[in-house]
Amino acid sequence: MKNGNNSPVPIKTWSTPVFAEEKQLVPCAICGGLSFKPSLACEGFSYVRCTNCGLVQMNPQPLEKEIILRYDTRSGEDYLNYELTNEKAFLDLQLLALNDAGFYGFEKAALGDSASGGKPRVLDIGCATGSLLAVFHERGWETTGIEISGPQAEYGRQKRNLDIRSLPLEKNVFPAASFNAVLASHLIEHMNNPADMVREVRRILSPEGRFFVTTPNISGFQAGLFKGRWRSAIFDHLYLFSMKTLSRLLSENGFTIEKAATWGGLAAGIAPPLVKRFFDKNAKRFGFGDVMILRAALL
Repeated sequence: MKNGNNSPVPIKTWSTPVFAEEKQLVPCAICGGLSFKPSLACEGFSYVRCTNCGLVQMNPQPLEKEIILRYDTRSGEDYLNYELTNEKAFLDLQLLALNDAGFYGFEKAALGDSASGGKPRVLDIGCATGSLLAVFHERGWETTGIEISGPQAEYGRQKRNLDIRSLPLEKNVFPAASFNAVLASHLIEHMNNPADMVREVRRILSPEGRFFVTTPNISGFQAGLFKGRWRSAIFDHLYLFSMKTLSRLLSENGFTIEKAATWGGLAAGIAPPLVKRFFDKNAKRFGFGDVMILRAALL
């Protein structure tokens, strides 16, 4: 794909169509500030940057009821088809990301510790059709998922026989310290109140548990290059985190960062394969990748 200057433009991530919604001005999700400056201008919407902490966000922001409608009534079947079409690729990327974050060493210890006391428990927030949960089930975990998109949740329940809840995280009222691992892959950027989600994860995570968070990286090379045309600057992403802002959100809500990794130097199709391989290798090595994963432990 090319722009008017005949230069390559990456294809954006799938998103619900841009349309009018009820919105309100909200404080910054990290520092509570109310001073913002323009950041990214996109097609039909835009982002601002907090002048205090630097968090990039949509503001004014759609109300929570509008966000829930996006993923269910308005585009649920389309979203399901998108996920099923790309399911294998998405699953492979999730497994590679967990490897980069040192998940499998943690898993070995968790499965070993539970050998005499039942299976370790994992919660996948925003689990889509449950493909990752199915893998965890096969590896010996007791699995639970959350997915507010009705068609995707139903697919995981019916086709994979998984325990997938359709209520938002806090409304499930899970017991305290009930999960050994909590996963949130490409989820936190969609949420109205990411700090509330992080605090609830802290409450339901066991003392020795780990929280694995994956999200686009606005401090990466591609975001800086493409700006408002960046493939992750989409209508469904209410927040665009950098490594710095995501680390601060986690640390100010009860977590310590144990490991961080990024990947994705250039999107497929915008550079020759040799150039892409060079950027991809160095994005992971030097931390300027398009997507990041953080592994966090309780303070």
